[in-house]
Amino acid sequence: MSSKHTAIEAHGLYKRFKTGRAHIEVLKRVDFDAQHGEVTMVMGPSGSGKSTLVAALSGLLKPDEGQVTALGRDIWSLGSGKLDRFRLDTCGFIFQGFNLFAALSALKQVEIILKYQGCSPSEARTRAERALCEVGLENRMHQRPSELSGGEKQRVAIARALAKDPQLLFADEPTSALDGENGQIVIRLIQRAAKAHGAAVICVTHDPRLEAFADRVIHLEDGQILDDRRASPAAPQHAVVAPQQPELVGA
Repeated sequence: MSSKHTAIEAHGLYKRFKTGRAHIEVLKRVDFDAQHGEVTMVMGPSGSGKSTLVAALSGLLKPDEGQVTALGRDIWSLGSGKLDRFRLDTCGFIFQGFNLFAALSALKQVEIILKYQGCSPSEARTRAERALCEVGLENRMHQRPSELSGGEKQRVAIARALAKDPQLLFADEPTSALDGENGQIVIRLIQRAAKAHGAAVICVTHDPRLEAFADRVIHLEDGQILDDRRASPAAPQHAVVAPQQPELVGA
């Protein structure tokens, strides 16, 4: 499973949750890996364990058993402070709820995470502006979330992730709150993170329309991998250019 291009791999991930007197097995000793420069799509019905898998891979939820090696480090052997720093420095996150601060402009949303990384104010602004331009929001930088459409909000979240130049990018149902047209814009930008930035992109979704944008599709059900296949080399390639203005209306 390992190769010089492997960004992250996991062995024997097991997780269960207690509900009353019973325990529900959510991950049943799952093995997983993802490569730099590729989009790995993790698909499955609600309750299949896909979000729990991503949480375990990204250092957000410790598995009961198993090991995760990300960028050569056993992440669950790190102390909490080092694990937080690992996520800050190397990981980007995109969620269906956008996770934006209501009081901050799009520019400030991106700047703040770069300042946490240790960037100077001028460098943070330059990188934030560049990232927002990359996702087609050069004319919306000073708008707050209440003034943005759903599609624009998700693009701010993508810009925030891309500005860090992450080696690992985790996206959990990134298009579920968007209409079809904006969903395509968002998934193309996520694909761009892999192709133009070289990140290993791990995207959780139940939307079959997104399969066409993946290099690899893993189907998870009842806490186990049922199918793991790579995209056909003959499959059409999708452009990964930034969207053009004017902005499409979000869902």
